[in-house]
Order: sequence, then C-alpha cells, then structure tokens
Amino acid sequence: MNKTLKIYLAILVVLFAAVIFIDLTKPKPVDWTATYNEEDKIPYGTYILHNELKTLFPNSTVKNIKTTPYQYFNPSFNTADSVYTKTGTYIQIKNFSQVDDISAQELLDFAMHGNTVFISSNYPPQKILDSLAIKVKNHYNFKGKASLSFSNKYLKNDSITIKKGLSNYYFSKLNKENTTVLGYQKFDTINRINYVKIAHGKGHVFIHLQPVVFTNYHLLKNNHSKYAAGVLSYLQTPKTVFYDSPNKVGANLSRSPMRFILSKPALRSAWYLALITLILFMIFNAKRRQRIVKVIKPLENSTVEFTKTIGNLYYETKDHNTIIEKKITYFFEHLRRKYFISTEVLDDKFVKNLSLKTNKPKDKIAPLITLILNLKAKNLCTETDLLALNKAIEDFYTA
Repeated sequence: MNKTLKIYLAILVVLFAAVIFIDLTKPKPVDWTATYNEEDKIPYGTYILHNELKTLFPNSTVKNIKTTPYQYFNPSFNTADSVYTKTGTYIQIKNFSQVDDISAQELLDFAMHGNTVFISSNYPPQKILDSLAIKVKNHYNFKGKASLSFSNKYLKNDSITIKKGLSNYYFSKLNKENTTVLGYQKFDTINRINYVKIAHGKGHVFIHLQPVVFTNYHLLKNNHSKYAAGVLSYLQTPKTVFYDSPNKVGANLSRSPMRFILSKPALRSAWYLALITLILFMIFNAKRRQRIVKVIKPLENSTVEFTKTIGNLYYETKDHNTIIEKKITYFFEHLRRKYFISTEVLDDKFVKNLSLKTNKPKDKIAPLITLILNLKAKNLCTETDLLALNKAIEDFYTA
C-alpha cells in the first residue's frame, strides 16, 4: 500500500467519523409529512387513532385491509344468497383517497347490502361521488383557522376550532332525498357542509372532508379528540371494523438490496459519501493498467432480436405487472382492429357482442374477461397470474 493510498484511506475514515458524529449529535427534525399511516407516530400519522379504535368500538373486531377493497370484499360475496360473508364498517382516513374505480364500486355494493362505509378524505373517490350525486369543491382563498361543528344539538359541546393542516374542501351539491347533513366547517363567517350520511340500499355511506382531525397532532392537541370521537359516534357499533391501511402488500417495500442502508439517514449519508470519495480516488489516482477491452459485437437490430431482448428484460426483472398490462393492451387492440368492437366497458354486453362477432361461446369468453378485470384491479401480480393470462389469450386465439 503506497503512501498516497494511505492518505486517501485516512481522509475517508475521518469523513466517516465526522458524518456519524454529526448525525448522532444533531437534533432530529420533526417530520410533518401527512402520511395518515397507522404505524407512524409523527404529527400527521394515525397511530393513536388506530390504537384507540378498540376503545371507541369495544364490542368490535378491528381488521386491517392491506389489499384493495375489491380484492378484500369481492371474494366474500355470496352470489347465491346475495350477501357478504364479511359484514361491518369500512373505514378509510386519508388526505387524498386513492381507491380505484373497481374498488369504489365494490364499496358501494358493500354498503348497499346492509354495511357501512366511512371515508374521511379531502377528496373522496370520484366514482363514489358521481354514483351518489355528490359534488365536492375546494375554496382556495381561506384563512388558516376554522370552526368544526355538528348539526346535532347534543354534540354542540364537541365543536372545536383548529388552525393547522386545514383544507377548505366542502360539499357543493347533495342529493337531498337520501342525504343527512351531520357537520359543518366555518371559515370566517361562512358555514359549509363537511360531513354527511347517505342512505345507499340497505346500508349507509358516511363522507367527512377534514381527515386531519384524526391525526396524532390533533388528537393530542387540547380537546380536539372529542370532535373526532363525535364524528365516529355516528357509526353504529359494528361486528367488525375494516380499517383500510396505507401499508398495502408489496406497495412500499423496496426491492433494492440497499433498502436498509438507504432507509437510515446516517447510513445513507455515509454511503453517498463513500461513493463520492471512491469516484474522486479513481479520477485522481487511476492509471492505464487494465487490459484492452474486447470489442463485443452488438446484437443485430432486427425486430425478432429486439423483441426477445425486451421480453427477457421484463422477465428477468420480474416485472409481471408491466407484461400483463402490455398483453392486455395488445389483446384489446387485436379485438378493435379485427372485430371493430369497443373495449372501453367490459360488461355482459361486451361479452355478448364479442361472442357474436367471433362465433365463440360466451362461456369461453366470460372467464377471460373476468380474469382481465381481476388482474387490472390487482396491485401486485405474480408469475402464476401472467401464465394464466397468457394461456387464456392463447386459447382464445386458437379456439
């Protein structure tokens, strides 16, 4: 080991020690990210609420949903009896709801069959708003202070005034025939509706537009917890509370082998510093010592070779969702080009039309369309799903 390399190593050790010392001694900043995650103890997490659900609903079982609502509830629907084997109250608390249209329809069906759906979000799923003839509007010009109250006079003492984390989303249109107004928010002197109950079939849908009141910060702030309890008091004690967790299966787990190092601020800083130091060392100390790099003839730029390369790339990275998405896209393009049939709405009418145009029986086409709908709604597809889709499409072509 020469003298120059020893100097570089000594500098590297000193820099590592300095980074570790600074990270250990500096005060940890408060993370104000609005995660609405039940595992987060930061101000805008929902750790306290999730832990208190058993207190709020003492006779209920709390279950976390870590898949989409469609994946969770649809298998429990008994078609013969037209009932759900899973019954109770679905709860979602999030600043912006990310429920897809298929899952939103599943939640509407869940409520229609005698269950309860509670959503507290600045902007609920558009599919649910449209289906219930509701419109939500955002008033951008507002001061950061609002009074939150209930329409029920017995909950008058549960009204609160909050300043931090507010938004001014409110209901601008309601269906008066099936909607009950439960609460208001007032910025300055304008009283606007922010909490409603909508009768839907045999059940109800509750929509609340200030999810920030359920975060750790406001549940610990003064007496704000009484308002959150008042909002949830409208939910009749269910047998089961289905809490929609942001921690979906496979959604937040990095596949990188460096995920642990990159998840820790101190280790992440040390890792980047090591990389920068290594690059500088190579720039200033590298010499022409390597052997001549062998020239590798590139692959022929033919359509077949290119297709194989792209296919192998997706297969080796296990990106099954992308392959499935492309196979579905190409299949629909084939139907549109050959049979001149629209693929926008995949319902019974579509299956019937496709059966007539292809001269194939409906009982052969319906399972393929059902499989496509399930895969489009699924967050994380597997190799088994890909093989099943490929076989179903090939059978359609050759039948």
